[in-house]
Amino acid sequence: MPMYRLDAIDRRILAALQRDARLSNVQLAEEVNLSPSPCLRRVRQLEAAGLIRGYHAELDRGGVGLGLTVFVGVKVERHHEAEANAFREAVVALPEVVSSHLVSGESDFLLQVVVADLAAYERFLTGTLLRLPGVSDIRSNFAIQTVKEHGPLPLTRLEDEGRDA
Repeated sequence: MPMYRLDAIDRRILAALQRDARLSNVQLAEEVNLSPSPCLRRVRQLEAAGLIRGYHAELDRGGVGLGLTVFVGVKVERHHEAEANAFREAVVALPEVVSSHLVSGESDFLLQVVVADLAAYERFLTGTLLRLPGVSDIRSNFAIQTVKEHGPLPLTRLEDEGRDA
């Protein structure tokens, strides 16, 4: 996918929406110093280009009863591409897995798993993860405290790089 060319107004729109996606178009337009119609047009262009992929509510995990976050490194058998694809498809379908990344290093995949507690993770590990196709090793790392989560993308870095060009 080619990189979309962002100007300063686009970056201000994206930064504002990252801070508060519930801004009305009028509020957003005021914040980025545009009139409402051009602002809405730019937001629609950013959505159409795939830069704004959606809007969501951020929930308190503990408050909804999902107090344990586990980062799970998974090694997958490399001998069969079909098994690796089956593993990917299976992971996407698991609601406990809130993110999954193909990584380099000791593991092949890094999963972020959210469950109620240690007993729920044990059931998920033994009843689900260990039964996925191609799994050869699993390493679990338990989050003790979340220091930063869902941080905004560093759009100011793009501004600095744009000045150098």
